[in-house]
Amino acid sequence: MVMPWLLSGLGLVILLFAGDALVKGAVNLSLRLGVPALIVSLTIVAFGTSAPELLISVQAVLDNAPGLALGNVVGSNTANILMVLGIPALLAVMHTSECNTRKTYNQMIAASLLFIALAFRGVFDWIAGLVLLGGLAYMLYDAFDDAKDHRRAERAGADDLEEPEGADPNMAGWQIALFLILGLVGLPLGANLLVDNATIIAQTYGVSDTVIGLTLVAVGTSLPELATTVMAALRRQADVALGNVIGSNMFNLLAIIGIASLVGPISVDPSFLRFDLWVMLAASLLLIPFVYLRRDITRLWGIALSVLYVLYVVVILI
Repeated sequence: MVMPWLLSGLGLVILLFAGDALVKGAVNLSLRLGVPALIVSLTIVAFGTSAPELLISVQAVLDNAPGLALGNVVGSNTANILMVLGIPALLAVMHTSECNTRKTYNQMIAASLLFIALAFRGVFDWIAGLVLLGGLAYMLYDAFDDAKDHRRAERAGADDLEEPEGADPNMAGWQIALFLILGLVGLPLGANLLVDNATIIAQTYGVSDTVIGLTLVAVGTSLPELATTVMAALRRQADVALGNVIGSNMFNLLAIIGIASLVGPISVDPSFLRFDLWVMLAASLLLIPFVYLRRDITRLWGIALSVLYVLYVVVILI
């Protein structure tokens, strides 16, 4: 039992270093491209940190364990808001009052409602998969359209943006690419290492596969988001932190289940319709004060979000 514990620790270390590399790469890429760091976070960073969920969900469908695939995504989205935003706020106040995320947040809520509506069909089949991927295509098109508008405005001199903290205008292109590659490769590697060995530990102590999927795997696959958000919070990059969470949640719902449902049908357990999907939606609505009222995520908010997540896990375990 010593080796799984050591490998779990190694996975955590890899996650932390990969998260830091991804934040550095994303911030400097946004500076190089002349687009807001938020847009980079909603696309490149969000896709990279959602890679573990994609790998695990597709593998779960291939292994005829659709409940694990769905539980992984729904549990991860809940963890992304309550845990991924809660824990970093305990370390440093996230100045989300400076971020304009209303449109992307509205898109996340719309994606959540679409996902829940499709879930009531009882199965995520290829039809639901195409609908979800269509929503993903729209979200990506809108993000890149915003990026083009921003670059045009910047060239016209309409924007006078401050250089983001941690950005190096002299950083070479190959260094930016290296940071992004290290982050995008290291995050799923660290997550898989941690999840696989943590699962071995859990099974040794007699924890069921269902509980593992809703808690351990969901938390494990949210660790890339947590690592990235912690580093973004410490570097005072609130736009990267919030954009990472919003973007990752949209990718989880639209891309991961969309792709996985094309691999094979994903049946929806009635327990998801009764409880877990509504907890996910309620957690998403908790972001309203930070998005619409421009409140900072203070340490008090961090405590509240973290406690809510602990309560959610306790309810699942009971």
